[in-house]
Amino acid sequence: MRILFMSHRDLASPKAGGSEVWVDRIARGAVERGHEVVHVCGGPVGERPYEVVDAGGPYEQFVLAPFKARRTVRDVDLVVEVINGMPYFTPLWWRGPRLVVVHHVHRDMWPQFFSMPVAKLGWGLEWMGLRFVHRRSTIITVSPSTTKDLAELGIATERIRIVENGVDVDVDGSEGSRAPEPTFLALGRLVVYKRIDLLLDTWEQVRPVTGGRLLIVGEGPEGAALEARRVPGVEFLGFVDEAEKRRLLREAWFLVHAASHEGWGVVLMEGASCRAPSLAFDVPGVRDCVIDGQTGVLAADRAQFAEEWISLAGDAERRETLGKAAYEWALEHSWEKNIEAFLELAEEAVGGARSHRR
Repeated sequence: MRILFMSHRDLASPKAGGSEVWVDRIARGAVERGHEVVHVCGGPVGERPYEVVDAGGPYEQFVLAPFKARRTVRDVDLVVEVINGMPYFTPLWWRGPRLVVVHHVHRDMWPQFFSMPVAKLGWGLEWMGLRFVHRRSTIITVSPSTTKDLAELGIATERIRIVENGVDVDVDGSEGSRAPEPTFLALGRLVVYKRIDLLLDTWEQVRPVTGGRLLIVGEGPEGAALEARRVPGVEFLGFVDEAEKRRLLREAWFLVHAASHEGWGVVLMEGASCRAPSLAFDVPGVRDCVIDGQTGVLAADRAQFAEEWISLAGDAERRETLGKAAYEWALEHSWEKNIEAFLELAEEAVGGARSHRR
């Protein structure tokens, strides 16, 4: 097949996250299996084992991307539209087989990044695209939580399929390298919904009891304000490469994650792959990748989060038990399995369209 992916960003973007990782790994897997892939997305872009077309900046791409896509669309068997808030409305200009990918619904996120009039417009376009423009499209989600959110918008569940994010399991060095002092790790973009400010507030309660360090890895618009708080025991490490991230995951006693929601907690599964359990909130997306009491701990509120942080820091045996279970959980989420699941849906979409034309 020749597959065209359309998404907001390439992995080269400083704002790249789980959605970009998902597209890249699925696209690479398709290429490795003999398919041809073109990825049209907003810049900046990097070199990949598939063709990447820069569709412009974060806003103009929604005007330019359809025109750039149409240069290749005649030879395409399948269009995969990744909706990360703003749709490309592909059914309005592409009549062939398509799949839609939704990591999470952005209804509550629009006001966090835009003024209320713009947020209402953005949510209206997202809702209209999902509910009406794509009313006949098969929608791929990455978690049961996103499936539930889409169903609440009136999207028929029989049109929704789940293809989770995979994880690269850390086979070497995943045991016996924990830091000797209490070391807690937070990974992710420094944006409002990740609630790093809540982590800092909680750390000020926790540190007098546990001691140790809180390491925060990631960049984002909230970074300067968070660092300006100068909370003792906190180290902001900024962006780190994969090798350094793995090293930090092996050292961490556990991950602390305060996000208000996720599509699928990629960083939590990365921790699991290094036998690092997670302490997080019981929110959509997170509850899909952390099994409460088995691979980590999910807190109902801020008070419980602080209590569990102190409790888990003081119980090495419990951390080890959770870490082992987390590792086994990570082994069940290979990229190979998820690539195959996606390609089955792709072949079904293309085959169904050919049968319909006959």
